[in-house]
Amino acid sequence: MPSAYVIADVTVTNPEQYAQYRTLSSIAIERHGAEICVRGGATVTLEGDWTPGRIVVLKFPSLAAAQAFYDSPEYRAARAAREGACVMRMIAVEGV
Repeated sequence: MPSAYVIADVTVTNPEQYAQYRTLSSIAIERHGAEICVRGGATVTLEGDWTPGRIVVLKFPSLAAAQAFYDSPEYRAARAAREGACVMRMIAVEGV
């Protein structure tokens, strides 16, 4: 069974409010058994014009598990808390 990854490119616009999102999203991540692969950290653009803000990569056992995390009450609360605190670009992708 292939794994899945949630990949987010985040531009934080309100760090104080975003801190509340991080707290709530951490609860959702833990409850849904995601592995945190990347959460912030330095980036280096190797090709193209992509200049990401903050990169987050979460590993799930399946695409269905990633979708269940995203749709969960815990993560819905986190998403509500982040409104106006950042620009979020997020995908889920099947891995190997």
